[in-house]
Amino acid sequence: MCARFTDDDEGKRVVNAEGNEIGIIETVENGSAYVNPDPGVTDAIRSKLGWGDSDEESYDLAERNVKTVTDDEVRLDRL
Repeated sequence: MCARFTDDDEGKRVVNAEGNEIGIIETVENGSAYVNPDPGVTDAIRSKLGWGDSDEESYDLAERNVKTVTDDEVRLDRL
C-alpha cells in the first residue's frame, strides 16, 4: 500500500498485523505520519520499523510497513 497520510489521520491507533496497538499517530507533516509508540513496544518491533533510540518521542512511519488505513486505525503489514 502506498499510504499518503493527512491531518485526518492524527490520533489514529497504529496496530500490528495481529491487532495489537503499538502507538498513536501524533502528527502528520507533508504526508508523513509520526507515531508516538506505546511504552510496551519491544526493541525487536522498534528495530523492524527502523525506530532506533527509545529516547525519541515520535517516529516516522514508513509507508512500506502499512497494510491498511481505516477511519479508526492504521494496520501494519507483518513485520
